[in-house]
Amino acid sequence: MIVSVAQAQLFFLVVTRVLAMLIHVPVLGGQSIPTQVRLAFGLVLSAVLIPWQPLPPGAEAMGLFGFAVAIGKEVLLGTLAGFAAELTFAVIVIAGEAMGLESGFSSGRVFNPSMGESGSAFNQLFVMVAMMFFFIIDGHHIFLIAMQKTFEVIPVNGTLPLQSLDALIRMTAQLIAAGIQLALPVMAALIFTDVALGLLARVAPQVQIFFLGLPLKVGVSMAALGLLVTMVLPAVGNLYKMVGNRMLILLGK
Repeated sequence: MIVSVAQAQLFFLVVTRVLAMLIHVPVLGGQSIPTQVRLAFGLVLSAVLIPWQPLPPGAEAMGLFGFAVAIGKEVLLGTLAGFAAELTFAVIVIAGEAMGLESGFSSGRVFNPSMGESGSAFNQLFVMVAMMFFFIIDGHHIFLIAMQKTFEVIPVNGTLPLQSLDALIRMTAQLIAAGIQLALPVMAALIFTDVALGLLARVAPQVQIFFLGLPLKVGVSMAALGLLVTMVLPAVGNLYKMVGNRMLILLGK
């Protein structure tokens, strides 16, 4: 089978958009995954998700300038759709940071290679549990289906969605608020602990509140998260299930 230049250009544009989306999902194409693996995964996904459609025999190849412009558009489209998925994982990080802010774990920072940033031990625990839950509910399948649908909404070398800026700002604000809402139960438990310690300091000044409060807040934060995990994980699951819709909304669907 002879592959024309126009057909090769079309496949390269597909790979470009797929890779631009893939690198924004930490568990599929994050910094912890070797570049060779990401490239191979992107090539396989491009071949599987977008069926091979032979072009007419007389199809002409794009010129160098037109091909460069098409590559730039595919990078922008993939980045825009991938950013919607990245925002979802950012909600988990925001919630973990907010929970760990007053939990007593914030004094020690641990680097998380999957997210490419450091955080408290409490934050890392919450993020890792949420990442595993992503695979448990088949979140990767949801993302891959949405990736394929982006080519239905905007075909290869299609026009850019100029109306996506307002949707992007609105979606970012909503997801930041969602991250804080996830952390509110644990934050409330820690606030009540601070109030109780403050009252204890007034009633019994001889008690060393600092040395008492640190292990107490660690225990309260872990106990609160353990008791509320049945409430937090379903909310996280709902965030994951809407990843595909967010990707398509930013592309103008």
